[in-house]
Amino acid sequence: MTQVHLPQETAEDIPQSVARALAEDIGDGDITARLIPANKQATGIVICRDSAVICGQPWVDEVFRQLDPNCKIEWHIKEGQQVSPNEQLFSITGNARTLLTGERAALNFLQTLSATATLARQYANLVEDSEVRILDTRKTIPGLRLAQKYAVTVGGCYNHRTWSL
Repeated sequence: MTQVHLPQETAEDIPQSVARALAEDIGDGDITARLIPANKQATGIVICRDSAVICGQPWVDEVFRQLDPNCKIEWHIKEGQQVSPNEQLFSITGNARTLLTGERAALNFLQTLSATATLARQYANLVEDSEVRILDTRKTIPGLRLAQKYAVTVGGCYNHRTWSL
């Protein structure tokens, strides 16, 4: 497994990235979540359906921290870990409305960054017995450049250029 290091610039960007995602997703309220009793508590378990390199834990944690810091997340795997189909990634307990409201944004971050890390790992594995280093480019999803560059390193490849946004 690749050593995972979250650069300070990326760590500082996570709250803003998450806030933008939540504002876009929720807008002026989550109508579906309002169907659930306000005081209802729930537990959810997130599993991975495919083999993947998991990346995005800091973003998932931040989604639920911003929505309700009382949510409790227990990660069953480490950032950068290769997982198998149907493996449990994390469990979360908290207000049911909060879990429903945050799941889309949290899973979008987790899926997107894990996909980037998984592909990067595939390329890194192809050249692992050589002196070749695979570098990323700046072709990233708008607003997620630092996150995706981080995912590339989680996957075992390298960043070509980074700079302050």
